[in-house]
Amino acid sequence: MGDGNGEKADNPGVIAPPPLIYAVGLAMGLLANRSYPVPLLPRPLNRVLGLLLVGGGLVSGGSAIYTIRSAGSNENPYRPATTVVAGGPFRYTRNPMYLGFTLIYAGISALANALPPILLLPAVFAVMRRGVIEREERYLEGKFGEEYLRYKGRVRRWI
Repeated sequence: MGDGNGEKADNPGVIAPPPLIYAVGLAMGLLANRSYPVPLLPRPLNRVLGLLLVGGGLVSGGSAIYTIRSAGSNENPYRPATTVVAGGPFRYTRNPMYLGFTLIYAGISALANALPPILLLPAVFAVMRRGVIEREERYLEGKFGEEYLRYKGRVRRWI
């Protein structure tokens, strides 16, 4: 939202909070699995893999939040970015928080031994790409120009 004087808000204008997008997809998949259970993995493997994925997601997301805050910027997409954050996990992926959400989503699906949420993950990715990531990238290009474009040229969107 702008200030009413025709000015654009200093944020990317994402369609919904990213954790909510992932949570809705996961909840829909887990509910579908209750009606039509389809196992994802053999029993012992689902727990080990699920815990590893959730742990990896927490590390990725947590380190991203720490790095953003240490740089003096905002992890909340409804607040202005104050700098291009290129350290920590942002050296390897432009979206370590979203990578973390994806790993947690997959880990919970594995722990629940549920295939339907995994089948919905491409739809979650599509909503994230169009409704969040592309908007954030346009915003950062407009706000930081060449600095962000150089960063974007060196670091992949995912991994």
